Amino acid sequence: MRKLLLILPLMLLPCGCKKQPQTDYTLLDQSGMWSSTLSDIKKMKLSDREIAQLAALKRGGAGDDLCVALLKAARDHGHEFTSGDSAVALSRAGYSDAQIIEMAQSDKIDILSDDAVMLKLMGLSNATVQTVIQRREQGLPTLTSEQIGRLKNTGMSERQILEFINQGLSGAQAEAEIIKLEAARNHSNTSFVRVHGKRSR
Repeated sequence: MRKLLLILPLMLLPCGCKKQPQTDYTLLDQSGMWSSTLSDIKKMKLSDREIAQLAALKRGGAGDDLCVALLKAARDHGHEFTSGDSAVALSRAGYSDAQIIEMAQSDKIDILSDDAVMLKLMGLSNATVQTVIQRREQGLPTLTSEQIGRLKNTGMSERQILEFINQGLSGAQAEAEIIKLEAARNHSNTSFVRVHGKRSR
């Protein structure tokens, strides 16, 4: 009886452990993700923020394979997946899944997305766009989309722009050269033209 009385107080003590709230994957289920993909993703223990980003990516038309690849790329770099909006923008601009995954694997998808979309809107060929993007992924000096647009406005052809990029000029050097080209263009547009007319008597 005495032993029983000693055990009872211990049983009445609060254990101090709280049940962890269950992660809600409803957004992904509603986005149209396959149940098999969802089952695999659950094993990665997503945060609410990651679930929201993946759901936005799915609603933007991405396939399950792209979603999983981008999630894994982010995790491989030791951070959460937060690039759903960037990936959707790139896809809508015409970038392939492989190109988007390549940007994610370099851990620069958010840094590159805005400029990459602008390059497509400029009407540059896929080969030129790919060269510019790959240089940025590798950390090599290249031009911003704004600088490339300014070069186009000076009358430079795409081939000439690509040659300019491949020179590997630093940001300051490239800017100095672009300013010179713009000055030359502006000067040629303001050349004095003699107006011939009848002499007054």
